[in-house]
Amino acid sequence: MIAQKIENPGRFMKCLLIKDTFDRFLVSDVTVTTFVSFHIDGQYHPEFYSGEDVTPQEAENIPDGNQIEWKSVRPFVFSIIRGRRLPLSFHIVLQYSADDTQTLLDDNGLSESPENIYGLFLNLQYRDQVLTVTTGSSLKSFETGHAIDQTWDRRVQEFLTLEDIL
Repeated sequence: MIAQKIENPGRFMKCLLIKDTFDRFLVSDVTVTTFVSFHIDGQYHPEFYSGEDVTPQEAENIPDGNQIEWKSVRPFVFSIIRGRRLPLSFHIVLQYSADDTQTLLDDNGLSESPENIYGLFLNLQYRDQVLTVTTGSSLKSFETGHAIDQTWDRRVQEFLTLEDIL
């Protein structure tokens, strides 16, 4: 696990809320506190679209699994955060997709079974005008090694450096 203070929060927030930098991540949980707290759990409810015509834009955002991608909720979160006042706080938990997790395992020669990985997480926390990114992983069974944790930490560092948002 790594915890990284973001030195340029404005640039990071632009990548998070305006650009497509994080769009492939799945949404696990979002809480934004302004004058009230807003919460998004990231769980997709397909029954919302049942029996109705779905627009092409809506169809593009319908996920294959249970969780929605960041690109689908990004405009809503942006509308909550934007304004002349900064939020009091926010906590956003994003999760690497199953496909991206499989690619990470393959690219790094890890023998970890993808079925044993509950998730690889990116925790974004803003509080007291400090923005922090923390990595995390959750496995379905105990593993004695830390190869997946170390690989995920390196991948996130590479991603943040490549996007120039540290």
